[in-house]
Amino acid sequence: MNIILITGASSGYGLETARHFHARGWTVIATMRTPREGLLPEGVQVLPLDVTDPASIGAAIEAAGPIDVLVNNAGIGLVGAFEAAPMDYVRKIFETNTFGTMAMVQAVIPQMRARRSGVIVNVTSSVTLAPMPLAAAYTASKQAVEGFSGSLAHEMAAFGVQVKLVEPGYAPTTRFAQNIDFSIEEMIPEPYADFARPIFAAFANPQLTTKESDVAEAVWLAAHDASDRLHYPAGPDAVALAKSG
Repeated sequence: MNIILITGASSGYGLETARHFHARGWTVIATMRTPREGLLPEGVQVLPLDVTDPASIGAAIEAAGPIDVLVNNAGIGLVGAFEAAPMDYVRKIFETNTFGTMAMVQAVIPQMRARRSGVIVNVTSSVTLAPMPLAAAYTASKQAVEGFSGSLAHEMAAFGVQVKLVEPGYAPTTRFAQNIDFSIEEMIPEPYADFARPIFAAFANPQLTTKESDVAEAVWLAAHDASDRLHYPAGPDAVALAKSG
């Protein structure tokens, strides 16, 4: 295997994963909604892709050609009290994190099934490893991918295709919630202020965190592991949660 397509490669985990695989001699296809110059090393193919748009998915898959490893990394987040979460944004989270992942998987299955080889890596989050407050909608979108992936792994094993889950921990440097159209203050109504204060204080001073390189290395391991292992926690905090669970 040496051709990998990564969604959400404009920053964070996706960008680092693209660099990681390119540095190790892989053919890398990095996708993002709005391609930008200078993000990635020369030789990395950059394609536009909106995982919520079927036409965009079709065009990207056609342009990419054969894919050995698909990494579903594109995602958006939301932090705050669920009571304050606009339902149109909750639907947007699911459209990207859940249905976008499913649509990309469905688009690559035919070629992988026909070749009887390939790896699908779905990037979720450590919120799936232990319940965390102020992340209910985001957690639900990622838990759905976990259940989807576990079931899909059984289906695809019959055709020699592997399905893996990479579960990153908390990474303060990622752009987790920078694409929302409302402020964090709007997401913490006054009745929740006392409850949220110590949680945000813990976010500001975490004991363990995840680096982008931790996730890239976990994706690398998942892509190369021929066993039936499904879960790959990424980062020391995620590893600790997985062990405690």
